[in-house]
Amino acid sequence: MSGTIDKRPLSKKIGISLSYLIQALILIYAIYSFCTLDYLWGIWSSFALFLTLTPLILKRRFDITLPWELSLLIVLALYLHVGGNIRGWYLLFYPFYDKFAHLISSVLVAILGFTSAVVLDQYVESVKMNRYFVAFFVIIFTMAMGALWEIGEFASDTFLLTQTQHSINDTMLDLIFDLIGGSIVGLLGAIYLKYMPKERFIREFKADDHLIKKIPSKKLVKNRDKKWLKR
Repeated sequence: MSGTIDKRPLSKKIGISLSYLIQALILIYAIYSFCTLDYLWGIWSSFALFLTLTPLILKRRFDITLPWELSLLIVLALYLHVGGNIRGWYLLFYPFYDKFAHLISSVLVAILGFTSAVVLDQYVESVKMNRYFVAFFVIIFTMAMGALWEIGEFASDTFLLTQTQHSINDTMLDLIFDLIGGSIVGLLGAIYLKYMPKERFIREFKADDHLIKKIPSKKLVKNRDKKWLKR
């Protein structure tokens, strides 16, 4: 047989196809915004489209492969924000659409925070975090990013005359949903680390060899020091 058999699971094929479809929709929204002279959302949609290429950039530049589920979540979170503003879904389905979008975004941010915490724990000598502290870090990280987002919305409403923040209740509910998303991922992450070693989590990204070349893990550093002392 001259061709190769694609052994990827059906769910992975569907997930990757959905990511491409959503990226195409974001591109259409960007073109539509520029055509209707809505340059603000045309620029933001273009930037969002660029952010959806982050998994590809990580793969090409750093040889880091994100799980397809995480890549899909990145694309989905950006699409919900872009589509919600351009199509008016935030107002049409308020407050349900707004809070759902915040929950999805907070889960994404929390997963990225969890990944960062595990990598720091494994490859930075001065950092040591048990699974409970990792969960705490995830929640605080998610809340911090949520607060920065709300500050960005306030600045946008003040200087660009947008209408992203409707009331103080709306802002507080956004932060509460950020807390919920961060807490869910923090709890699940703590449970995951109870049964799975952090080294295995990093290997899931197929980046372990690359990271070792750049930043030796704590275990490798200790072994290297022991060998040096025996000389």
